[in-house]
Amino acid sequence: MKRETFPRGRGLLPCLFLGFLLAGVPAAFPAPRPDPGPKAAPNLLLITIDTWRIDRVSCYGGGNLKTPNIDRLADKGIVFRRAFAEATTTLTSHTNILLGLNPLRHGVHDNTNFVVGKEFLTLAEHLKAAGYATAAFIGGFPLDSRFGLKRGFDVYDETLDEHREPGGQFYRERKAESVVASCLRWLDGRAAPWFAWVHCFDPHHPYEPPEPFFSQYKDRLYDGEVAYVDFALKKLIDSIESDGRIDNSVIVVTGDHGESLGQHGEETHGFFAYNTTLCIPLIIHAPGVKPGSVNQMVAHTDIFPTVCDLLGLKVPPGLQGLSLLPAIKGRNLPKRAIYFESMYPYYSQGWAPLYGFLQGSEKFIESPIPELYDMEKDFDELKNLMAGQDPGKFRARLTQVTGGLLPTDQAGREKTLDRESLEKLRSLGYVSSPQPVKKTKYGPGDDVKNLLPLHNKCTEAQRLFESGRTAEALDLLKTVITEREDFDGGYSTLGLIYGRMGRVGDALAVLKRGLELLPTNYLIASPYVHMLNETGQFAEVIRVIAADGRYPFEKVSDSWDVLGVAYLNTGELEKAREASGYAVAMDEGNYLFRRNLGDVEFAIFARSKDREAYQKSLECYQKAVELNPRDPSSRNALGFTYLQGGRPAEAIPQLKKALELFPDYGTAVYNLGTAYFNTGDYGKALERLTRFREKFSSPLTPDQLSALDALIQECKSRLVSRVK
Repeated sequence: MKRETFPRGRGLLPCLFLGFLLAGVPAAFPAPRPDPGPKAAPNLLLITIDTWRIDRVSCYGGGNLKTPNIDRLADKGIVFRRAFAEATTTLTSHTNILLGLNPLRHGVHDNTNFVVGKEFLTLAEHLKAAGYATAAFIGGFPLDSRFGLKRGFDVYDETLDEHREPGGQFYRERKAESVVASCLRWLDGRAAPWFAWVHCFDPHHPYEPPEPFFSQYKDRLYDGEVAYVDFALKKLIDSIESDGRIDNSVIVVTGDHGESLGQHGEETHGFFAYNTTLCIPLIIHAPGVKPGSVNQMVAHTDIFPTVCDLLGLKVPPGLQGLSLLPAIKGRNLPKRAIYFESMYPYYSQGWAPLYGFLQGSEKFIESPIPELYDMEKDFDELKNLMAGQDPGKFRARLTQVTGGLLPTDQAGREKTLDRESLEKLRSLGYVSSPQPVKKTKYGPGDDVKNLLPLHNKCTEAQRLFESGRTAEALDLLKTVITEREDFDGGYSTLGLIYGRMGRVGDALAVLKRGLELLPTNYLIASPYVHMLNETGQFAEVIRVIAADGRYPFEKVSDSWDVLGVAYLNTGELEKAREASGYAVAMDEGNYLFRRNLGDVEFAIFARSKDREAYQKSLECYQKAVELNPRDPSSRNALGFTYLQGGRPAEAIPQLKKALELFPDYGTAVYNLGTAYFNTGDYGKALERLTRFREKFSSPLTPDQLSALDALIQECKSRLVSRVK
């Protein structure tokens, strides 16, 4: 049923006139219309499209790519033709939008090492305090609630789908249609005022538009993703138009950053800060706003104060952006400089920092090789004008813009992510070391412009390997190492490819060489120590991580977990307990760390019969299952621990679930058979133990086989006894 925002009087007038005539009241004096009461506060719909180039929108001259649904909003709203992101990664840009502050103030410079501080007011918190219902509908993992943007939202819908990369890594996102459908369910019948944030992640790499967009855009899949998002938004826009809510809603559509698509030698985004990734679409549709366009320079941080003005709310103190209401009404904004940065290479890989400012027609990029561009004559930034110029005067102006703050000063807001989160981000192209080596002084050799080509070669080698061109991939990576001996990506990529080929010896040799040159680089150390553990070289793991009592990776939770596993396997159980305990304390939400600590506690129990250690192991496994119900190993460990505690009935459901998740889990088959035996269900015990004997017993010693056969025979004997 369509819901009216307030009563409409036009259809009532004939009845009112009839009533007055019947009462003898002259028709020349119609009755006053009923007071509809106060008008509901406007709603807010914020649509952010990830990785969205400005030249891929029809209303911005998007060539042969049509975006008719976004154009519908643009036709009735304001199109900002010089809108800029102040950062080039997803989390940082959305933090700029939702806090109204730039990264120098809020300290979130990257997707992989930061969480939004609780001391900052979010747009959702501000609107919630004003009586708004608030909901966010997230499309991609970089905006997972663990990164801090959930605050202020009644609903933070981040129900993402798991996808597997060819290399075996998982990443998490969901299609725009699913995001929109969730939003529409929340909006159904909802009274004003509300704030809904819709985040469409689809244009982000990897480009995988669904049909028919995949076939229609098979030679330009990025464009297919954008066309698909526009298609998906149709239902949302139609719904808001059809029930009249669009007349009482502020709608903001923007991109978080762009995509280079090979320009300037950058395939995706996050490295450079050219206009391919900084210049973004911004469209604002609002009640009472006449359609038009604005050519003045605006930024993401302007959205928060602008929304407040359009909704009739007080602008919180301390926001850095400007309200764009004067520009919307045709007036000039105050002249100012806009700060921007691209700090992913610095915080994730230890490359030189890159940041700068836009002012008037000038764009200055600070780096070891500084850059200056004329935005009016050279918007594509093809000619660096710094030659013959004094960079000192531009650096002085940059200091004025930043207020003396540096994007490298906010290390206090860093947060080491767990390995699972890093893997998910890495699969999206954010190759990150949780503890990169940072220098006190950077030279031209550390400039992103000189290091990105080497990174691109590593990425190309990965592609070659995935397509079966292994020899070419190996040769390319060897040239990277030859060209730049201290480039970590060459060693880590080559080592991982060797590992996937089964050439573990070669993998370990390459990674060991890289670690000798870069002893505190965890991008190399991580695959090295994991391979060492997997191949039983536990003493070498301990040497690398804890040599001479030093812990070069003490800020990396994963290193403590790996160390704990190594100590467990060398029988140093108290050291294992300490190391694994550190890992859990640093990342309490990591199920793998909990499971490994459970293994340590159980080993202590098995050695000493310490009931307290037994109880701790049980609690660790229970928590691991709670954190990740789909991990069969945690289920099996919990079931086995119940068995050893004389609780076979409680073991059975855990072991059955482990086998449901992984049917060929041999250890779980044996444990389930034993559990059935201990509960007296000899038929089911015989079935499981016989299956284990037939399919999974090859690694057993002769004594173990003899014991297994004896147990199977015991099952048969007891079944026969029951029949008699």
